[in-house]
Amino acid sequence: MASIKRNYGGSSMILGRRGLGGRGARFNRAVPNRAVSARPRPRPRPTSPVQAETAQDIANQARIRNIEIERRARQIANQLIAQRERARLAARNGRIFTEFDLDTDVIPNQQEIVTKGLFPNNVGNQTRFFTSSLLTATQKRYYQEVFNGMMNSTSVIANDVTASSMFSIAYGHVGGSGSADEGGQVNDTPSRAIYSQYRLLLLEPDDKKFTVNGVDQDSMYFININRALMKERLDEGNIELNLAHLSGSKAGLTHENSNNTSSAVGIRALADGNDEFTGTTNPVMRIVDDSKITSAISVRRGHFGRRYNLVSGSIEQGVLNPGNPHHFGLLYPDLGVMALSADVLNVSGGFNTATGSEINGNNALKLFTSISHSGAFNLDLSNDKLGFQARSSEKVTSTHYFVRATNAEYNFSNNPTFVTGSNGRFAQASFIGDPRVYITTIGLYNYRRELLAVAKLSKPLMKSFTREALIKVKLDF
Repeated sequence: MASIKRNYGGSSMILGRRGLGGRGARFNRAVPNRAVSARPRPRPRPTSPVQAETAQDIANQARIRNIEIERRARQIANQLIAQRERARLAARNGRIFTEFDLDTDVIPNQQEIVTKGLFPNNVGNQTRFFTSSLLTATQKRYYQEVFNGMMNSTSVIANDVTASSMFSIAYGHVGGSGSADEGGQVNDTPSRAIYSQYRLLLLEPDDKKFTVNGVDQDSMYFININRALMKERLDEGNIELNLAHLSGSKAGLTHENSNNTSSAVGIRALADGNDEFTGTTNPVMRIVDDSKITSAISVRRGHFGRRYNLVSGSIEQGVLNPGNPHHFGLLYPDLGVMALSADVLNVSGGFNTATGSEINGNNALKLFTSISHSGAFNLDLSNDKLGFQARSSEKVTSTHYFVRATNAEYNFSNNPTFVTGSNGRFAQASFIGDPRVYITTIGLYNYRRELLAVAKLSKPLMKSFTREALIKVKLDF
């Protein structure tokens, strides 16, 4: 409670507050002129000892409670870890599923290039070729389908139980020559339709004609590989097309093509097979792509993918005269198409391509005759025939799963033959104290324990308490 002391005879006023030591501030005031002297600086109020002790006790109690909570949390966590470890150890002997550690057991998105023989049954060098009688007469005016076995009109495979389509052969002319029009439509001939189709597929929008070695080509042969066999693309550098020289004379010929309107076509006799480019007696033109002598920077690319030149050479010896190779056509490995210049084949192989108006030249059959009979020749010391050599290529994305089975895991089987009788004893007495099983199959499951994939081992793998197993499962996409 504040007290006020007034002294009207003097010039002072004293203000004070009880409980603060009886001391207060003094103000001198002259009564006549009401002058006030300067105020002294206030002194800080001391903290009560009772209040300080109470705050410290509260803080200490809070720290004690936090320490106790942390101790209990660690105790509970250790108990849970110990329980899980005991459960894990107890379940090891009877474990059915093991969860992958995604950091150490699974390696995703592994990519590699896989190549294989292009033709059916993983054959890399095809030497037997057959056309199909299943095609109609109208279809044969546009293309010939080539099989690895003979098929008759009743769809019964006559010569080869594995016969399947390998590739198609077609002939195209920019003006429609070499074929008759359809129903009186002058501009609608099979050869013109074929040329336009492949021009739209393989050339840039502003290109009107195919160009081989800088020369525009009006007349072209096309080989279109079966998409199912090609996989992702043809394996450039591992392609060799062998073409037998043709002859328009029937004299002395054993292989005739009587369906040619210009003349009967057959295989040129070996004595007449002098190759003007090699200067040797060679009844077969050997053609490869120039990918091995073409830098990655200079490879022509477009909407058609990559493009290489088809030139004289072989897979074994490479490009013939790489400084100035002899050009035959173009290779589009990403589309599985080979385009051959008819003019070059006329000069180099005696094709004598029929380019008259309103005639069914059957030019595609000429190319088939040349390909099919190339497999009869062997130009080296081995018994390997030439034929058509090619490989497919594809990029495979894989995920690797490392399946680990420690010595104490997966040593028992739920197969009924593992035990005997109703007492559950081991069927083999030697298994007592040392059970043994054989791993043959690994299943990959999701979190709902649904089987997603199965991996088979090439041979059973024994597992026991003294043997551990590490198996890599490769899942390809």
